[in-house]
Amino acid sequence: MSDEQSRITTLEELVAYQAKTIEELSDQVAEQWKVVEQMRLKLDRLAERFLTLEEQTMDAPAITKPPHY
Repeated sequence: MSDEQSRITTLEELVAYQAKTIEELSDQVAEQWKVVEQMRLKLDRLAERFLTLEEQTMDAPAITKPPHY
């Protein structure tokens, strides 16, 4: 095999390896995006629950001293 053919083969192997790596990274990013979206939805639901609880506690009567004090 000539030097030029060897270089071309090496470059082709490198390109194939990089293409595989890019595909794997893309898959990982897509999976992480799903997780981020799930966490965002959970955070939104928790924020809603917190605001609901906060509103309920605002409606509670003020704490006063009992009449025997």
